[in-house]
Amino acid sequence: MLTESPMHAYRMQQLIKERHKDDVVNASQRASIYQTIQRLERDGLIEIEGTDRAENRPERTTYRITDEGRSWVRRWLSAMLAVPAAEYPQFSAALSFLPNIAEIEAVELLRERVIAVASRLAALQAELDAYGGVLPRVFLIETEYTARILQAELDYVRELIAAVSSGEVDWDERGGHTAG
Repeated sequence: MLTESPMHAYRMQQLIKERHKDDVVNASQRASIYQTIQRLERDGLIEIEGTDRAENRPERTTYRITDEGRSWVRRWLSAMLAVPAAEYPQFSAALSFLPNIAEIEAVELLRERVIAVASRLAALQAELDAYGGVLPRVFLIETEYTARILQAELDYVRELIAAVSSGEVDWDERGGHTAG
């Protein structure tokens, strides 16, 4: 965000929420923003531009990105875009342990997930519909990507529910997987 302009931590948190960046980064606590700022400053990637106080508000420190910070952002973004990272989503981990619960419970829990994912997908689609004609597409691409990922997950979970319900995927009561 500091590549756009200098700003203080509170403004960064506001922008994260306004732009729904909290969908892709965990910045719900202002303390985590301050911790990140401290690390970036310690590493010379950002620096203090100034400190001010407006009326009865607390003192605010404004930060700006350094030349080294701009260079680091380019390198980091290049690597993140070009090289797939090994990611370990919780849902994949949960699926790997699925035989540890009864089939009927698995189906029930997966149906709950379908409802939650469909709800999240609908919210993202509403956001895309609302802002699609207003904002340039480049500002919505992470929302588009997240919606596509959620749609794929939704399709897969629905197929898995059908496969478990039909007996195509089966496991015995000891938790050992068997092909149905």
